[in-house]
Amino acid sequence: MALISKKKNLYRINQQLRRYLHKYNREHAMNISYADLLRYDNSIVLYDKNEVDTLWETVFYSPGDQEEVYEALKQIYADLKTDGNEEVIKHLVIDRVDYCTYGNTHPFRIRIVNRVNDNFDYFYIKVADASRVYGLELEHILSPNRINYVTCDNTLVEEHIAGVPGDAFLKQDLETDLESPIRLAKEFVKFNERCLVQLLGDMHSANFVIITTPDFEEIYYRIRPIDFDQQCYEGKKTVYLPQYFKQNNALIELGMKYMTPESVWQYQIEERSMISSRLKSESQRVYDLMNVMAKDEIAPPENVEQLKTELAKHYEDDRFLKCQTMGEIVWLSLELVMRH
Repeated sequence: MALISKKKNLYRINQQLRRYLHKYNREHAMNISYADLLRYDNSIVLYDKNEVDTLWETVFYSPGDQEEVYEALKQIYADLKTDGNEEVIKHLVIDRVDYCTYGNTHPFRIRIVNRVNDNFDYFYIKVADASRVYGLELEHILSPNRINYVTCDNTLVEEHIAGVPGDAFLKQDLETDLESPIRLAKEFVKFNERCLVQLLGDMHSANFVIITTPDFEEIYYRIRPIDFDQQCYEGKKTVYLPQYFKQNNALIELGMKYMTPESVWQYQIEERSMISSRLKSESQRVYDLMNVMAKDEIAPPENVEQLKTELAKHYEDDRFLKCQTMGEIVWLSLELVMRH
């Protein structure tokens, strides 16, 4: 049975969260919105290099609108990357605008190219979903990764997270093709723990990327989520544990071969210690975020009831049963990290 069976609801950003975003420089005025990008004239199917349908469409705007749209997109890129410094966009051109035909948010993906050296980058424009914003912010604070995103009214702009898509990476033989499979197994244990602590769900292989970093003697791996739609929304605890997704079975099997229960426990404790350290260094920001999140409705009541019951059993801590919102559940999860 699938861990997630229903499409997630979208939740608008309330005034309290908007004030938080202003305070931490996540809110910027924009000359174009997600709704504006929907007014394209026509589109064509986008195929990959093997002529397989990517489920994205390249969209085209009328000659009268295109220049205005593209200039606004370049300004958004400057806001995202350099806090609005327009000097960086003088040599940039919008090469392509793609529209995703599946998923909850139906994002636009913009490919932007430097005319001087042909280097390119991507960024995404989506409907601003409050639970997704909470997921981005928690990832920025609690993980070793930094996230660039900005919002404006009902529009969310995210930077592209580079890496090999997990589903593509896992097609290789991990035991024979990797120089250090045990390091990947270790990283998956830590990734699994981070997802549970911050309650980031739906982390199957298509929703994260794997980054490989060579060292002078070893190869290091990092797993980074790229989809934050399922931030503390579902009621099942297993949704927040990547180990339960069949798409990740290759990583599970790797861990079973190279890990002992003692080493798994060690890496879990290490990751929780790192999260605790980040919580202490960003204590005011975490408090501000949790104070807003705890009062926000970002999941159906039945999901809240199910999750708090399952986590109370998992942690053997009845304080979860007193939680009334998903934000309160996340807050208690973070408090447990700090206490232990």
